Amino acid sequence: MIITVTAVRPLDNYQLELSFSTGETRRFDVRPYLNKGIFSELKDAAYFRSVRLAFGSIAWPHEQDFGPESLYVESVCAPAATREQ
Repeated sequence: MIITVTAVRPLDNYQLELSFSTGETRRFDVRPYLNKGIFSELKDAAYFRSVRLAFGSIAWPHEQDFGPESLYVESVCAPAATREQ
């Protein structure tokens, strides 16, 4: 099964809430990547919030991205409270 991201919502503390083609909603922590090369630009909160869907995954305007499989494997199930907001 090919997993794709169907929705993305930036949260506080450099977290992303992601909906996947599996029907799951998961949370991905971007903090471990913030000091790595091109991802350091994501430290700017306004820029971080500019994340968007791109080709079944996510990306930012200056082409920082993560593959959908990595997002899925490295994310955790989102708490029900955030999914209902």
